[in-house]
Amino acid sequence: MSAFIEDIRAIYRNDPACRNIEFLFYPGFRAIVAHRVIHFLWNLGIPLLPRILSEINRFMTGLEIHPGAQIGPGFFVDHGAGVVIGETTRMGSNCVLFHNVTLGGTGKHHGKRHPTLGDDVFVGTAATLLGPITVGSNVKIGANSFIVMCDVPSNTTVAGTPAKIIKRDGLRCDEDLPRTRLVPVIAE
Repeated sequence: MSAFIEDIRAIYRNDPACRNIEFLFYPGFRAIVAHRVIHFLWNLGIPLLPRILSEINRFMTGLEIHPGAQIGPGFFVDHGAGVVIGETTRMGSNCVLFHNVTLGGTGKHHGKRHPTLGDDVFVGTAATLLGPITVGSNVKIGANSFIVMCDVPSNTTVAGTPAKIIKRDGLRCDEDLPRTRLVPVIAE
């Protein structure tokens, strides 16, 4: 129950347009409420039903969140259309995603194949994060950034295609992202 309350607080904290209870009509809020129930059913090992419900959720909200994705409390999606969150995605507390964000796989990995986000991560519009990468805490990812198989250190701002570190610990910089240390890839 506390995750739901933190999700509502996240809306008020991140959306200056939300002045009342209009958040009840936000597709991002409806999607995360449904996902939390669907994820609970997924963890119970109930076959098929969570997948059916997640497809209904996608149709109703425009957000595609796999039932297995683990999303921490205080989650906020602004606008929401086109958001994709893969099965093995893990997200910490107070993460913010804008529309058209993809947290996806590369198609080359088994097991853990989607991004892991720390706490207090902001992901801008149309950013794409692919593979079993780790994004640290207190990170901002700029709109249209493209991150494939590169980890993002904590306390940084990254932007670009391919994304580069443009701010570290509050100071401007220009650094390449470190490549992800990987588990073996599928045999070709």
